[in-house]
Amino acid sequence: MVHTAPAWPEPEPLDPLSAPVPRYGTASLADLLPTIATGLGIPGLAGAMELAPADRACVFLIDGLGWELLRAHPEEAPFLTSLLGTSFNGSGRPLTAGFPSTTATSLASVGTGLPPGAHGLPGYTCEDPATGALMNQLRWYPWTDPYVWQPYPTVFQLADAAGIHTCQVSAPNFQHTPLTKVALSGGTFHGRLSGEERMDLAAEQLAAGDRSLVYTYYSEVDGKGHRYGVNSDAWRGQLMYVDRLAQRLAEQLPPRSALYITADHGMIDIPFDPDSRIDFDEDWELRAGVRLLGGEGRARHVYAHPGAAADVLAVWREVVGEQMWVASREEAIAAGWFGPQVDDRVRARIGDVVAAAHADMVIIATEREPRESEMVGMHGSMTPVEQLVPLLEVRT
Repeated sequence: MVHTAPAWPEPEPLDPLSAPVPRYGTASLADLLPTIATGLGIPGLAGAMELAPADRACVFLIDGLGWELLRAHPEEAPFLTSLLGTSFNGSGRPLTAGFPSTTATSLASVGTGLPPGAHGLPGYTCEDPATGALMNQLRWYPWTDPYVWQPYPTVFQLADAAGIHTCQVSAPNFQHTPLTKVALSGGTFHGRLSGEERMDLAAEQLAAGDRSLVYTYYSEVDGKGHRYGVNSDAWRGQLMYVDRLAQRLAEQLPPRSALYITADHGMIDIPFDPDSRIDFDEDWELRAGVRLLGGEGRARHVYAHPGAAADVLAVWREVVGEQMWVASREEAIAAGWFGPQVDDRVRARIGDVVAAAHADMVIIATEREPRESEMVGMHGSMTPVEQLVPLLEVRT
């Protein structure tokens, strides 16, 4: 009798349509400021979310503080944890960031009230179609005209023009960056070094007008997560510190105020092993036909040589399709990854192939991106730990 081995089915790549697309238009970061501005009486904006209006509104954005990370650390963040039930107008639910869930993209969505397909910052790095160079949209290198790259007004600019007392309170080194200019400018920028100074000044500025819109920001939760991981004492120490900052601000709110505490993305620690960290610079299959590698480890823009896009898509689906949602540019746009519409000027900035991690893995590039490849904590994709962010609320 002849025994034959069972025929195991070939593994199927993940369907790009199965990716959990951000809730653009109903519950995403891009919907927050237009809703707040509508409540302040600013014309020309459509507030998509249900938030009770307030005469004075403050947004405190904590870089890297995802919804799932906050819920997992009640002892380190007792004040923020006590506000979980207030999230998203008392529903106790989170918002979504956008895709990719990364700082430059999210801050642009917050400040402009637009999804990535409209504001045009679709990743950590992407190709500048005018030059063919890979542009870092966080550091704005190589230089390109910020107002050509992102031509829409910010919500802060519209608020200032409408007579709302408008300002940003952040670290002094952010004042003149191109990202600040195209995403967060409008009104007055106040630079303060310490977190305590920022909280005190944010409360003071909130009280300075009968109608006020104030934005303040803290970055080091994200910074410690990248360097040491979210399972580190350094990261937990930053969470404890920012919890005290949030409480300090909340306790100083003037009357008729609403404080919204949110984040730009979450984070996940990635093990240092070959299965979890696939090195593009050492993988000849993934490199074949690729002209530029953009994005970041968990959200890659892949730019093909002319005529090679279909082959690159097929290879990436074969090699990493079980671990990542791998889509062509047109598939990702049609699936709504970058929002309900993508402006013509933005389309070519998106990779010929877009790959978003589903598994706990990254595609690093140790030669092209040595610093980023050494990070412990990563983000960028559409998994809940990266994509979901709080919208905690305190009112007076």
